[in-house]
Amino acid sequence: MDTAPTLPGATAPVAPGPSEPGSGLPFGQADGRLVLGRYRLERRIGAGGFGAVWLARDERLGREVAVKAVPRVREDRDAGDRAQREALAAARLSHPAVVTLYEAGADDESHYLISEVVRGRTLGELIAAGALSDRDIARIGLAVAGALAHAHERGVIHRDVKPQNVIVPDEPEGPLAVAKLTDFGVARLAGDEPLTRTGDVVGTLAYMAPEQAEGRRVGREADVYALGLVLYEALAGTHPVRGAGPAATARRLGAVLPSLGRARRDLPRDLVSAVDRCLQPRPQDRGSLADLRRALETGMSWLSDEGGTLALPSWRAPRIPRWTGRIATAVGAGLLAGAATTLGAPPPLSASALAAGVAVGVLLLPRVAWLAAAAAAVAWTLLGPGPQPGTALVLLAALAACPLLLPRSGRLWSAPALAPLLGLAGLAGAFPALAGQVRGPTRRAALGALGAWWLVLADALLTQKLYLGRPPGASGIADWRGSAVDAAVHAVWPAARGGLALAAVWALAAAALPWLVRGRSLAADLLAAVVWATALASGAAAAAAAAAAAGVQAAGGAAVAPSGWVAGAIAAGVLALALRWLNAAEPPPPRADAGH
Repeated sequence: MDTAPTLPGATAPVAPGPSEPGSGLPFGQADGRLVLGRYRLERRIGAGGFGAVWLARDERLGREVAVKAVPRVREDRDAGDRAQREALAAARLSHPAVVTLYEAGADDESHYLISEVVRGRTLGELIAAGALSDRDIARIGLAVAGALAHAHERGVIHRDVKPQNVIVPDEPEGPLAVAKLTDFGVARLAGDEPLTRTGDVVGTLAYMAPEQAEGRRVGREADVYALGLVLYEALAGTHPVRGAGPAATARRLGAVLPSLGRARRDLPRDLVSAVDRCLQPRPQDRGSLADLRRALETGMSWLSDEGGTLALPSWRAPRIPRWTGRIATAVGAGLLAGAATTLGAPPPLSASALAAGVAVGVLLLPRVAWLAAAAAAVAWTLLGPGPQPGTALVLLAALAACPLLLPRSGRLWSAPALAPLLGLAGLAGAFPALAGQVRGPTRRAALGALGAWWLVLADALLTQKLYLGRPPGASGIADWRGSAVDAAVHAVWPAARGGLALAAVWALAAAALPWLVRGRSLAADLLAAVVWATALASGAAAAAAAAAAAGVQAAGGAAVAPSGWVAGAIAAGVLALALRWLNAAEPPPPRADAGH
C-alpha cells in the first residue's frame, strides 16, 4: 500500500491542493516555491493547528524532506514559541524512534522545521482500523519507551505522548524504529525556563497526567503516564479517561482507573501490572520506563500475533518459524497412525505408507485430516478384519479427548503422545515442562492433563510400565480387546479413576510454569525451576500414593513410586529453564543512547 508521508503535528494526509490561509505560506504561492534557499515545495501532505506540512525536495542534497511551516502571526506568539521549542528539543535527540530534524529556520512569513519523510500511518489510525496484534502493540510500546528514555536522558520531557504523535512506518529501518515519536512542540526542556512557565497547561487533555492538567511542573513521570494510557487504549480497545466531552474527561483526571486486566484477562499478569502502575495518580507511584520495558519484553513471548495485519520486526528473528508447529503436528499424526496399525488387523497399506499419507493430509488440512485419520483408526479397529471393539474404545477415549479439551488448538492434538514416548525412556515426568511452553494458562492446563490421560491409558494398554503402572481394577489387553464393555470396565474407567490425581498435578504444573520461570533473571529462574520441579516430583509421588491407595498393581503386586519420577523431575526442571531462555521472544534492547 502506498501510504502518504506523515510528519509531526500533522493531521491525516490530505489530497494535494492550493495553499490556504493559515498554511504558513501565502495563498496560491506554495507549490514549487523555494524556502530557506534550498527546499522546493512539491505538495501539501498534512495540516495541523499550528501550520501545514509539505513534501519538498532538498535541491542541495537531492533528497526528499518534509517541511513544516508555522506562520508568523503578530498576535500569536505561541506558534513561534512552539516551533522554537520543537526545534530545540529535536536538536538534542538522535534516536531511531524519533523523527529526525534536519534543519530549522524562518523568513518573514513562516517558521520552518525540515525533517525526514516518514511514510506510514499514525498509531491512532492503526488502532481505529484494528490493524495491530498484541505483539505489534508491545513492539511499538518498546520503541516509544526507548525514544522517551533517550529524550529524558537529554533533559527533554515530551508532554504530549498520544497515538496521533506516534507514526508506524510502512518499512521500518530495524526493530528500534518500528514506531517514531513526533511533535515535541510542547516539550519541556531542562535548563530553558523561558519556554516553560509554571501554570501552563499544554498537551492533549485525554492523555494528560493529573499534575500536568493542574498546571503543576511536570517531569518524566508525565510521559510514563501518557504512554501507559496509549498502551491501555491499544490493548483494551477503549480509553479509560476520555469521556463524552472535555468536561467529562476532566472529571476523570486524577481518578484511580480500572485495571487493564478487567478488559483483557488473557494478558500476562506482569504486563497488566506494569501498565496499571503507569496510570497511578501520584507521580512517585508510577514506576519507570525501564520497568515498563521489562514487562513488555517479558510478555512478548506470551502475546498473540492474531488479528494484526502489519509485519513489524522483532528484536531478533524467531528461533522457530511458525510453520514448524504445523509440520510437527503432521509428523506426530503420521507416527500415531503408524503405531495404531499394531493394535488391530494389518491395514491395506503398509505402516510407513499410511503414516506418510496421514502426515501429508494433516500438513495440508490440519484439523480435518487429523479428525478423519482418528475416525478411520477407530473404525478400522472396530469394523476391520478381526474386529477389536475393546481396543477401539480405548483409542476413542484417547483421541477424542484432544479436540474436546483443545477445540481451537489443532496443532496440539498430537502432542499428548509425547507423554508415553517419554515414558518409554523413563522421563515421562518431563512432559509438564513441554506443556508449559504453550500460550494461555487454559491451554497449558488442558495439554498437561491430556498428557497424563494418554500416559495412564498407555499403562493400561501395554505390558511395560511407563509411569504409574497398570491402573487399579484394570486387566491386560488380552482380557478386554474383544469387548467394548469389558474395555470400559477394565481399562478406561480404571484409567480415569487412577489417573485423575496425576492429571490435576500436571495441569497445575503446566499452567503455572510461565508465571514462575519468567526469563528475567537467570539466578531467579534457576531457583524457580528447582522449586517447580521439586513440587512436580512431590505431586507425582502424591498421585502415585493416591493410586496405590486405590490398588495400583505393580509387577510384583506392590505399590511403588512412579517409574523414573526423579529423573523425569530433573529433566522437567532443566527443560523449563532452557526452553524459557531459548524461546524468549525479545532480548533487552540496546541502551537508548547506543551509537549516538
